[in-house]
Amino acid sequence: MKKLGGKFWTALILFGLVGQIAWVVENMYFNVFIYKMFRATASNISFMVAASAVMAAITTLLIGALSDYIAKRKLIICGGYLIWGISILVFAFIRLDILEPIAGSHLAAMSLGVTLVIIMDCVMTFFGSSANDAAFNAWMTDWGDDSNRGKIEGFNSMMPLIAILVVFGSFMFFDLDQSESWVKIYLIIGIVVLVIGILGFFLMQEAPSVLAQRKLQSENGHSYGYWSTVIHGFKPSVIKENPLLYFVILAFAIFNISIQVFMPYLILYYEKGLGMDNYVLIMAPAIIIAAVVTALYGKVFDKYGFQKSAIPSLTMLMIGYVVLIIFRTVIPVFIGSLFMMSGYLTGMSVFGAMIRSQIPENKAGQFQGIRIIGMVLIPGIIGPSIGAAVLKNAEMIQNNDGTFSFIPNNKIFIAALIVAVILLLVLFTIFRYMKKKLPEIAA
Repeated sequence: MKKLGGKFWTALILFGLVGQIAWVVENMYFNVFIYKMFRATASNISFMVAASAVMAAITTLLIGALSDYIAKRKLIICGGYLIWGISILVFAFIRLDILEPIAGSHLAAMSLGVTLVIIMDCVMTFFGSSANDAAFNAWMTDWGDDSNRGKIEGFNSMMPLIAILVVFGSFMFFDLDQSESWVKIYLIIGIVVLVIGILGFFLMQEAPSVLAQRKLQSENGHSYGYWSTVIHGFKPSVIKENPLLYFVILAFAIFNISIQVFMPYLILYYEKGLGMDNYVLIMAPAIIIAAVVTALYGKVFDKYGFQKSAIPSLTMLMIGYVVLIIFRTVIPVFIGSLFMMSGYLTGMSVFGAMIRSQIPENKAGQFQGIRIIGMVLIPGIIGPSIGAAVLKNAEMIQNNDGTFSFIPNNKIFIAALIVAVILLLVLFTIFRYMKKKLPEIAA
């Protein structure tokens, strides 16, 4: 196995964890923020997730290619994290006491708040996707090979679960119905992300392959243009040369559609749908166990390959859905959440490692946009829309200010399960293709 130094693992853990903390707040708590502070509807939440997904895909496509073109991952990662932190700080100023004098009324201020959160979510996503989705993920691909890719991906895929645990645990000390709590949250997270960006300039190292590419470019110039780099992954000839890569990305998209059907509404479901104000105490043990499972699961991919590691992940996910559909009490919800989280994160690990293994050498940045289309863009548009559709006639409650809010229900898990069954059929089709066309990989 290729040995990776302490600086690599330190950078991987710090940038991976802090980046995922910021993404957890965006993916799981921006929805709570606009729901509680500005009475957002399911359609508002769905639109916000979709808009952010579009921005993430476009950004990763352009900046990932740029990181290949200039062969400077570190600059984009560290500079991006720095500005990403600043953009998070802006959310501390999106609150009713500032917006009401501008909008002229309470209802107008809430509508303006929803609009501003969606706009700033897209701005924040631009910097976050530049630094994390595009450059940081390309940097991890640069350092990996067939002997360690599963291990790297296992640790990387564990970061979202640890981030969820950190965020859930930290948010226990805040009353999320109070605007002052959100101000403190955004200030803390913004400063942490900013500081990590600065620290990275001293900690992070470029992969030898990228340094060699930069030297070659400085001596001989570029053999291709920037826009050629951007569109490289969309060329029919490239797709024909790498069919398995695109098949796996398609399956990855369906996997993430299933996740995005329920994920934007998950916390609201625990808190409002099940009435579990202590959902953090329920989720924390599940997250810790799932984090350990995910860390170890990367070795399953390295040893047994894609086929024998993908199906157990999907099975865990589907078991979690079934339990969450049927039960509403604490212990079964904990068990269902454990299976769901374990299946989700190990699935991310397996798909991520398989995609990285199929990316052509020295083209990691150019293919990050294609990866994000499967991971974020398609799921971010389709998944929350399905979730909003099944919640269209959900129960409504009246708030203290006279406005109404929807109550998420278990239909989101029924819809997610249907998508997972479709994924299972697609995976079996891919496995047959691998056995027929690529027996050395399928073995």
